[in-house]
Amino acid sequence: MSTGPASPPPPNPSASPIQGQDVVRFDRVGLRYGRGPEVLNDIDLSLGAGTFNFLTGPSGAGKSTLLRLIYLALQPSRGLVSLFGHDISQRSKAELADMRRQIGVVWQNFSLIDHLSVYANVALPLRVQGVAPEQYDRNVRDLLSWVGLGERLDASPRTLSGGEKQRVAIARAVIAKPKLLIADEPTGNVDPEIGARLIRLFGEMNRMGTTVLIATHDRELIDEVPARVLHLQDARLYEEVAP
Repeated sequence: MSTGPASPPPPNPSASPIQGQDVVRFDRVGLRYGRGPEVLNDIDLSLGAGTFNFLTGPSGAGKSTLLRLIYLALQPSRGLVSLFGHDISQRSKAELADMRRQIGVVWQNFSLIDHLSVYANVALPLRVQGVAPEQYDRNVRDLLSWVGLGERLDASPRTLSGGEKQRVAIARAVIAKPKLLIADEPTGNVDPEIGARLIRLFGEMNRMGTTVLIATHDRELIDEVPARVLHLQDARLYEEVAP
């Protein structure tokens, strides 16, 4: 991926699904912890290939939990989860691990590796795929420059601000051009100018074919970007209808 200083185009939420396939599909999915009540109830969800989507709802509604289900970090208590057209209940651990490698993810706690530099954190997904350093070096440098961290390549994550860590996490999530990108409050720790730049980056990924799902409380952001909006409340998922 070449991500130079030129501004990427805005998101393309109306991109046509590839061969009509859903990248993510939930059918009557429920999740409970132990014997407690279901924190997610009868969730029906479909994310078509190449679409741009927002996930919103009040604090504590379960948005992060839903993202963790999509990433296969949690298993549902009931219902069917399909990823990239495959029923996950029928897949081996090795196959599920391969599926995760096709997902770029940005968590609120960033999940950076402290003993690796900023550059090494971003390059990690490509190293795992066996890509040679000479093949990814320029892309990593260009991407870090795009997110405003071109001068922090050798810095340790411990020395970064929250907003800088957020940008490193986003760069790491997109560097390998994943089929699916999920992000939990990706603009929550950055100023509006950087936030707008990051959304343009997500839009560029979407135009390249990546399915995007962004969980956010930022209604101003949602209102500014024409995209499908999913609302999670009282353990149920609804699609918001544009006025």
